[in-house]
Amino acid sequence: METSMKRIFVTGAAGFIGFHLCRALVKRGDFVIGLDNFNHYYDPLLKEQRAAQLAHCGIEIIRGDICNQPLMDSILSKNQISHVAHLAAQAGVRHCIQHPEDYAASNLQGFFSVLEACRRYNKAKLIFASSSSVYGLNRKVPFSENDKTDQPANFYAATKKSNELMAFSYHQIYGLPITGLRYFTVYGPWGRPDMACYRFADKIAKGQPIEVFNHGQMKRDFTYIDDIIEGTLAAIDLGASYEIFNLGNHRSVELLHLIELLEQALQKNAVVQFLPMQPGEVLETFADIEKSSRLLHFHPKITLEEGVKKFIAWHQTYEQARQSTL
Repeated sequence: METSMKRIFVTGAAGFIGFHLCRALVKRGDFVIGLDNFNHYYDPLLKEQRAAQLAHCGIEIIRGDICNQPLMDSILSKNQISHVAHLAAQAGVRHCIQHPEDYAASNLQGFFSVLEACRRYNKAKLIFASSSSVYGLNRKVPFSENDKTDQPANFYAATKKSNELMAFSYHQIYGLPITGLRYFTVYGPWGRPDMACYRFADKIAKGQPIEVFNHGQMKRDFTYIDDIIEGTLAAIDLGASYEIFNLGNHRSVELLHLIELLEQALQKNAVVQFLPMQPGEVLETFADIEKSSRLLHFHPKITLEEGVKKFIAWHQTYEQARQSTL
């Protein structure tokens, strides 16, 4: 277990998980520098506000693209980077159906650029965000790291599985120390507006209908951001040669229960529009965290009931502040 101060480069630093990770790393005394391309997948104002918060913590966010190999090499070499936390990616299931080219660029070419930068500069330790989506059409639950992951349900999942394969090959050939983290449905303050918790809360608050696919017959392992960050910090400190870990709440919850909790927190009923199953979606996600508990001492603490209340408290404050500036 590594305990000394680290020099960490965070890609996707103005993103949801990247933002929280940067703050946690600086708080414990690590040097942090970030990169983000501030794209328009969702309202870039949210990323700008996250970046402003990070600037107050003394964290520099470079505006650039992970596909820019000279830029990536320069950041690692000039800042004597010891660890790369690679969180930048093109996310989202719906978007990948219409724009798969975005995923090929960011998730494949971009990941290759990250691997090359780590290889070229002092074999910097790489910790990267994989996804629960790699389990694809797997029907065995809970999902274990040993399960087969060769049936992705969408192209986003295929790129994340590809990242794991690319990472293993670089570890095998060049000896790069790499850890992949399969995140399970992360939610919480400063979250992504395209994710269910944020999207539903926003529409319920405004009295707008929410679209619920497969008539609500889906289950997700919703994992609060603070738990995800604790697991990620532990993975950074572990300094593994090569490992893949599930980071989830180890509870599979009906989507309709999430909506009920949001209604209670907002004190407002949802207007629900039930729709058939969306192409590219999966019925259930559920993390087996035995390995993460054993090697990372990962023990999620925040229940969905607690987490939803925390998220809604932030969301209401954020929306009030945003409306006052319009």
